[in-house]
Amino acid sequence: MQRKKPAVNHDIKLLSFDIDNTLVDLHTLKGKFTKTWLKHHQDNGILLTYNSGRLYKDVLGLIKKKILPEPAFIIGGVGTHIYDFKGQSVVKEFRDILEDGWNLSLVEEIVDSLPYPIELQPRKFQHDFKRSYFFHDASPSDILAVEEIFEASELDVNVVYSSDQHLDILPKWANKGNSLKWLLDHLQIAPNQSLVAGDSANDSAMFEIKNINGIAVSNAREELYKTTKYQQVYHSERAVGEGVVEGLVFYGVLPEEALEDLSKEDLQGEEFFIQQQIEQTADSEEDERLRLIHEGYEQAILALKKNISPLGFLACPIEHNVAHGTDENYHSVWARDGAITIIGALSLLHHEDIHACVRQTFDTLLQHISVNGQLPANVQLKDGVADYSGVGGICSIDSGLWVIIALYEYIHLTEDLDFLKKHLPELQKAMNWLSAQDGNNDALLEIPEAGDWTDLFGRSYHVLYDEILWYRTNVCFGRLQEMLGSDEAAGDYIRWSQVIKKEILSNFWPSTQQKLSQSVSFAEHQFSLGDTKYLVAQITPFDFSWRCDSYGNILAFLYDVTDSEKALSAFRFMLGVGINEPFPIRNVYPVVSPGDPDWRAYYTVNLLNLPDHYHNGGVWPFIGALWVQFIDKLGQREMAINEMYKLALLNKAGVSNEWEFNEWAHGKTGRPMGKTYQAWSAAQYIAAYYRLNL
Repeated sequence: MQRKKPAVNHDIKLLSFDIDNTLVDLHTLKGKFTKTWLKHHQDNGILLTYNSGRLYKDVLGLIKKKILPEPAFIIGGVGTHIYDFKGQSVVKEFRDILEDGWNLSLVEEIVDSLPYPIELQPRKFQHDFKRSYFFHDASPSDILAVEEIFEASELDVNVVYSSDQHLDILPKWANKGNSLKWLLDHLQIAPNQSLVAGDSANDSAMFEIKNINGIAVSNAREELYKTTKYQQVYHSERAVGEGVVEGLVFYGVLPEEALEDLSKEDLQGEEFFIQQQIEQTADSEEDERLRLIHEGYEQAILALKKNISPLGFLACPIEHNVAHGTDENYHSVWARDGAITIIGALSLLHHEDIHACVRQTFDTLLQHISVNGQLPANVQLKDGVADYSGVGGICSIDSGLWVIIALYEYIHLTEDLDFLKKHLPELQKAMNWLSAQDGNNDALLEIPEAGDWTDLFGRSYHVLYDEILWYRTNVCFGRLQEMLGSDEAAGDYIRWSQVIKKEILSNFWPSTQQKLSQSVSFAEHQFSLGDTKYLVAQITPFDFSWRCDSYGNILAFLYDVTDSEKALSAFRFMLGVGINEPFPIRNVYPVVSPGDPDWRAYYTVNLLNLPDHYHNGGVWPFIGALWVQFIDKLGQREMAINEMYKLALLNKAGVSNEWEFNEWAHGKTGRPMGKTYQAWSAAQYIAAYYRLNL
């Protein structure tokens, strides 16, 4: 996406970047900053500086392992030392000023006396001018109380709290901002010639320097958004290192080619390259898996094109699926199915018929938005009549969410701002309607029973899957506003997305460490009984479900709601219970059986939601494709390829013919069921294929 350039031509001379979850993922240490920096930066005198909570010796280890490029300086220990990389020494002049008023033994004594569950972090994080502790889920009033206790002791310190768990006690002159200001003065570089980047509260001090330039990566926590709310800070669309690269291009530090390289990697190559790979693999007998995966890609394009209609993408082609009774509603363009199909098919926009169908799908759905802003669940092919409800007359909440997400992905790729302007009034109405589904203003939507893609499954109130989409929708709509230059509106939606994210994590990840509010709900009482390894499926004011919604947990990581630590935890659980067997992937674990409190009598309608059927533990190929992308994002490439092979086997199986890309399969037998040549099954297979770049 071509982003607007700053009004002033910045002469950047020094970069000050946080490391963890800014340049590299904290847990996997992976990121694209180093590769891009080494390829594209010019030797123009710009000083690369790391400004991290890590001690400088730890950072030196990352540099030695080539995880980070060589810098000019390392500001370490949350601003408690400055290391001259070229001179291979700590800057003594800065160290000397930290001693003023610092008393380490008194700091330890005061913290030990605090009436809070505070735990000392491992020794490797400590040094003479820094004491670091774990203080989980502290409230602003808790941190204020800690500051007041230190003030009463006449010990002038700097209390820094970040990431809802890290408490650092530092000398009064020490934090990332003060240390950076000292270095800038020492080097005689002005703040407006400097650029900072970060993701959490302990980076805020850098952004608070007057006239400083900044980059907030898209995975930045709400705490940093509060600091940058009224500042001219670039909020990147990408996460971690890719977001920093995006910002560096914006400020003119790196050339446009750097961002183009990232985009090429995202698209996983052009079709001629893919065709070359297919031919090379076909000539080799080394790997049967890859041959089948490549064949699946070609068949997926054919299946997808079967769903092109005058009104847009169908959920499944009419000529291959005989309608019986209520099945006639498949003769429609569905908002949810169409949007998910579009997202999966974006790599094929060079196919003119597919590109035209993408645009027609948006036109059809947005032209039928209701007066109050509800997008239709579907629009019938035969007469163009819109239906705004599903089974039992219940409205579809996630239809509108998916359409906004898909339109953002399309505009982000094509840069077609005229198409965006054409539909902006409808999008705003849709956002207003969706916002109204948060009836109690707690940042989470209230979902009616069976009011989303599981339209014959009894989930309601706060449903994980819908809340993840709600977070992503706010991000996407904010980015769309940003593309049109509406920075204030963009900031409001993006900041609200961070509130939503925080609510999701605090409510759907039960923990014995959770700090209960004064108004304790039944669910909160239950949460206090145990820790989970994944985001739970549903919460109501009266109860909650411990079931694992695989779809919701996968989307949470792909859309950056959960970090890699939580995603790995969910991954290990899902893998452990065999949720990807016999094929990827069953949508929920464990299934709901008769007699279970969550069982509904209507699960027997058309025998759809019996155990291991349909939404009750059935295998969904389109979710399987997202599972492949989820695993690849975790860095488990070989397993991702193996799961892609299993997905290819499933899509090839068919009921009557090979490569039917069926709607779903039985959760235990793996036998294909449901509609054939399902559009989202084919499209998401294509998206997973491009992600793996085989």
